[in-house]
Amino acid sequence: MIRFISLLTVVAFGACASVGAEEAPETSLPDPDDWALVWADEFNGEEIDSSKWTHEVDCWGGGNDERQCYTTLPTNSKVADGKLSIIAQIQPAEGPALPPRLLETVPEEERGATKKQPFTSARLSTKGKADWTYGRFETRAKMPVGQGVWSAIWMLPTDEIYGTWAASGEIDIVEAVNLGALCKKCDDRKENRAIGTIHYGGEWPRNKYKGKHVEMPESEDGFHTYAVEWEAGKITWFIDGEPYSTLTSKDWGSGALFSKKSKTAPFDQPFHLILNVAIGGNLAEDNNSGGISIADFPKAMEVDWIRVYQRKETETSEAGE
Repeated sequence: MIRFISLLTVVAFGACASVGAEEAPETSLPDPDDWALVWADEFNGEEIDSSKWTHEVDCWGGGNDERQCYTTLPTNSKVADGKLSIIAQIQPAEGPALPPRLLETVPEEERGATKKQPFTSARLSTKGKADWTYGRFETRAKMPVGQGVWSAIWMLPTDEIYGTWAASGEIDIVEAVNLGALCKKCDDRKENRAIGTIHYGGEWPRNKYKGKHVEMPESEDGFHTYAVEWEAGKITWFIDGEPYSTLTSKDWGSGALFSKKSKTAPFDQPFHLILNVAIGGNLAEDNNSGGISIADFPKAMEVDWIRVYQRKETETSEAGE
């Protein structure tokens, strides 16, 4: 989700251990007997579960020149009818120019700075409530459409033990950018691709990324099941139970950077989950039809459930070697 950042936009989020899981009523696991459910949110309550999720509140722009303020307003995020909705609105707002983690990077007199944005949305994180090293991360979700709409379900490292973004890595379970907009790379059809990506390498601006686009299968209700299986030295992406991309530590070349610490770095440390809908930003505005269309707002990402599984036997193999 984070593409590039300046000195003032270094990303890091805090820590914690896993929490208890709910019983999952269904699964698309390829081998259910090999996995144990360790955490889940089925969104069956009447409000967002604050024991699992934290709202991030700022108008920073995510390091990508995005155009939204993230808020705690119920118009931007809510649970109803068994689903979580993260909703982007055309709504001018003003808030902190930086997230709390970045305040220490600027002089004290600048820490109260605010920023105005033309949109509001929400960004939820399990930071400080749950994180994991390895496992299968699976969600059933419906992504919003529109030029300039950038929705994501992704992961960041909790402690950034190898340095600030992207030296400690990023795992994007799914990103959906400009769905429904003209796609010149898709034979002038409408954009209908999901993206699975990792970010790694050095700290910005020496960061790198690798990933793959995949066309979304036909769906009557617009929902798809997105998943990542992450093991030592290997990450595989799935859509509706079918794998479409695999990267190993040979692909991200961790040995050259961190050979004294780990052969599979930076993807060998606890990561936490993030759900958000951004409006604009470099990746969205520079592709497809360009810019941001204000047609058909609000824009909502609906999440039916999200689940984390881990193998019943401890994962110790370094598959990328």
